[in-house]
Amino acid sequence: MDTLELLAHPVRLRIVHAMCGGRQLTTTQLCARIPDVSKAMVYRHVDLLVDHGVLEVAGERRVRGAVERRYRLRHARTAVDPEALAAMSPDDHRRVFATSVAVLVAEFNAYLDRQDADPVADLVGYRQHAVWLSRDELEKTISELRRVIWPLLANQPTPDRSQYLLSPIFFPVEPPPTDSGSARTEDE
Repeated sequence: MDTLELLAHPVRLRIVHAMCGGRQLTTTQLCARIPDVSKAMVYRHVDLLVDHGVLEVAGERRVRGAVERRYRLRHARTAVDPEALAAMSPDDHRRVFATSVAVLVAEFNAYLDRQDADPVADLVGYRQHAVWLSRDELEKTISELRRVIWPLLANQPTPDRSQYLLSPIFFPVEPPPTDSGSARTEDE
């Protein structure tokens, strides 16, 4: 199973999200963070992520005769190979995008179901902006977002930090105009 196939599953993707930010969690703690998924399913997917090197055991301890394992994410194992992305069909893209959107909805619902959920105080945002960009402007935008976001990925949990899910999505909603008559005027 390649990385794309491994991560393009809603439960496994939610486990990866839960483990981000340097967290070390037990399977029991993961089940508490993903309460709408059965414990058996969480255990099964944790085992699969460990088998494929995405999660690794960070420590073990005995609890009432059983061994409790804490896991950590191996970020390098979550990168999807550029060749695999290039080989994806439109249907593959549909499936992976639908999984990503389903995970966003599930994560948002889990947030709203929390007793302390306060979207206004938590500065929750779900805006979409349609912008006209040349290829060069798009590449510069992506580069600038990476410059801002990548250092934040190294942040560790602290009492004053909440974990936020940030999901930049780019795709063209229409092709560039083909004639000068379709360009916007200042009066529009």
